[in-house]
Amino acid sequence: MADMSPVKNPMPTQSPEIRKNNFDEVELGYTPEIAISEAKRCLNCKNKPCVAGCPVNVDIPEFISKIVDGDFQGAYEIITETNSLPAICGRVCPQETQCEGKCVRGIKGEPVAIGRLERFVADNGEKISKEITLNGKKVAVIGAGPAGLSCAGDLAKKGFKVTIFESLQVAGGVLMYGIPEFRLPKKIVQKEIQGLKNLGVEINTNVIIGKTITV
Repeated sequence: MADMSPVKNPMPTQSPEIRKNNFDEVELGYTPEIAISEAKRCLNCKNKPCVAGCPVNVDIPEFISKIVDGDFQGAYEIITETNSLPAICGRVCPQETQCEGKCVRGIKGEPVAIGRLERFVADNGEKISKEITLNGKKVAVIGAGPAGLSCAGDLAKKGFKVTIFESLQVAGGVLMYGIPEFRLPKKIVQKEIQGLKNLGVEINTNVIIGKTITV
């Protein structure tokens, strides 16, 4: 039986008195107890409208049901089947107009806090290296911003040998250079990028195609 509370579990945050003195992340993330409580608000809808609202079609009811069971690693593995950057998406993806915007619970109250749950799972799940069978094909991706990183992750899972060429000194694009630390910590971005490298993705920085090297 779902918890029919009409409001989301609030997100723990730094108090104004503390955060005014630092640039650390303002939102502290759900605890396991809060995450399970929020997950129980999901109705596990048969037609899954939230999945239709997700650009990468994460099986949202399925990963949330894993949280209810306390299987956070299982939830992480479900998310990462289609999303290579869950810790980032859980923080800065516009869920209110996407998955949460389609949530049935939002009709007569607040939608399930899908983004907060995704962040919790990403921060508590472990990246387990799985053997990938290479298909013998190579792909070059230009730019290590969010689109390039996501593309590289999806291709690597399909067995392609992927090399990203990035013009700047650090991979991440707008994730590193356009979003402030208190909203998206740089260490979170680099942790997700390391996960792509663990899949076999190679990232070459300080490379401008057409100048540093030719096509």
